[in-house]
Amino acid sequence: MKRWLKRNLPAAGVIRASGRFGVFGKLLHDPNLWHLNRHSVSGATAVGCFVMFLPPFGQSLIAAAAAIVLRVNLPISVALVWVTNPVTIPPVFYFTYRLGCWMLGIEPGEFALEYWLDWHHWLAVIWPLALGNLVCGILCSGLGYLTIQQIWRRRLMRRIRERRERYRASASRDNRPSSNRQT
Repeated sequence: MKRWLKRNLPAAGVIRASGRFGVFGKLLHDPNLWHLNRHSVSGATAVGCFVMFLPPFGQSLIAAAAAIVLRVNLPISVALVWVTNPVTIPPVFYFTYRLGCWMLGIEPGEFALEYWLDWHHWLAVIWPLALGNLVCGILCSGLGYLTIQQIWRRRLMRRIRERRERYRASASRDNRPSSNRQT
C-alpha cells in the first residue's frame, strides 16, 4: 500500500510550489505532512472523509488546514475531498438531506428542480442537510479511519508472517553457520 501511495501521490515539492496552498506558507515544510505510515494515512482518511461532507466551498483548504493542525498526510486528506465533486454532490447531499429529515422527523421536500431552485425552501432544507452531513461525515470518517488501520495492520502481519516463513525455510535448508567466522 505504501509503495502504491508513493507512486500515485504528488511529491511534497510539487504541492509546495503550487500557489493553491500558499496560504499555509512555512507550515507545509513539516515532514509529518508527507509521511506514509499507518497513523498518518488513516488520520488523513478520516479528515478527508469528514470534510467531503461539508459544503463544497473551500473543501480543499479546510482539509489542508485540518491536516496541518492534526499533522496527518496532506495529499491524501485533500485528495479524498474530491470524492464529492460536481457530479457526485447532488446524490450525496440529497441522501444526507433525506437522512437528516428522517432523524428530525420532518417530511422531506419533493424531488423536483423547481422546489430546490426556489430560495424560500432553502431554510427548510438547511437544518436536515446539516444534520445529515454531520452524521455522515462522522460515520464515514470513523469507518475510513478504522478501515485503513485494519488494511495496514493485516498487510503488516502478512509481511511478518512471510518473513518468518522465509527465515524458517532458509534455516531448515542448511544447518550450517551463515558465515565462515561461526565455524
